[in-house]
Amino acid sequence: MTQQETLSVVVNGEEQYSVWPADRPLPSGWRATGFTGDRAACLAHIDEVWVDMRPLSVREAS
Repeated sequence: MTQQETLSVVVNGEEQYSVWPADRPLPSGWRATGFTGDRAACLAHIDEVWVDMRPLSVREAS
């Protein structure tokens, strides 16, 4: 993977975020958020939107 590769920000059912190569099919259980860019842009976006890193099931139980 190169720094120039276009990545997608993805999220799973527990609302945990990650980056994934935009040209590859998503793994089961993950969906695209619609944000794409280089690694730095994607990580900056995740930093803005993922404010509570606890999995959704843990947040809902509290």
